Amino acid sequence: MRILLTGALGFTGRHFAARATALGHTVVELRADLTDAKAVKEALTSCGPIEAVVHLAGIAFVGHADNTAFYAVNTVGTTVLLDGLATQARQDRPVRVLLASSANVYGNAEHSPIRETQPAAPVNHYAASKLAMEHMAQTFTDRLHVVIARPFNYTGPDQSADFLIPKLVDHFARKAPVIELGNLHVEREFNDVRMVCDAYLGLLDKGVSGRVYNVCTGQTHTLQTVLDTLEALTGHRIQVRVNPAFVRPNEVHRLCGDPGRLLECVGGLQAHPLRETLRSMLDSVRVINVDPA
Repeated sequence: MRILLTGALGFTGRHFAARATALGHTVVELRADLTDAKAVKEALTSCGPIEAVVHLAGIAFVGHADNTAFYAVNTVGTTVLLDGLATQARQDRPVRVLLASSANVYGNAEHSPIRETQPAAPVNHYAASKLAMEHMAQTFTDRLHVVIARPFNYTGPDQSADFLIPKLVDHFARKAPVIELGNLHVEREFNDVRMVCDAYLGLLDKGVSGRVYNVCTGQTHTLQTVLDTLEALTGHRIQVRVNPAFVRPNEVHRLCGDPGRLLECVGGLQAHPLRETLRSMLDSVRVINVDPA
């Protein structure tokens, strides 16, 4: 397939481009400000014929300082992209589009593992902007083949240290004596970015238009498990301090998804145990700053 990719320079985008290319697909990067409709339409025209689109661009850090930016980029920016694609779409062969939403839209769900039928209840602006994006995208399914993915937490080499697991890996790699964290009682799926990329490719090929799919494994880990695994891999013990500034008032305490719909659609996905993922991240870290602060 000839795949148009937004967010190609981001964490997931770099891994997706590498994986798709290795499997024989052609990846074309869309480099345009998604809030600029004219620039997006010009960029789409210059890209030439495409068969599919993977939309990964957006603000993904929940703690981003500007709440309005979530909506400007994640919701309105996606609207601009879909509008540009729909303008060029052929009715006899609609472009296949995969939109990366987020499992954060579920909020603090009472039942777990979470299925796609669980009512959304976002508790932060990031999640709310993604849910708004999903609803908006449904208005384009008469012109585009739109599949929505809700990935649960995932990580891998080269992810920004703004996120929890890369921050932990960095501190253990530098053998820092102390790390400051927020809520220590969260429980998450810490899946591997490679699994997520394979799931995206599978959904792009086989996903049903207008349908939402959890991208998950159903296996969660406590933060303590991650700390213990990194200690075992590095032989380094670190002192954990809770910094109240890092504790979010609307923290989602447990996120565990039901992968049934995903697996029914794409079949089995290669497993990447947490220890393997953390090892790959440690191996990729270059210790530049030895200051333990």
